[in-house]
Amino acid sequence: MASAQLYSLVETAKANGQEPYAWLRHALERLPLASSVEDYEALLPWNCTPVSPG
Repeated sequence: MASAQLYSLVETAKANGQEPYAWLRHALERLPLASSVEDYEALLPWNCTPVSPG
């Protein structure tokens, strides 16, 4: 089940013009700091400026 969820995140990132590894790293680094619905929504791949690797 977990691999299907990760695959879904990767494919959603790709569909929204994100490099999957860079976007996941970006989102996971900022997730602990999110404190409102708006903070969480800002981490969604369709709300992020494309994140470059590195």
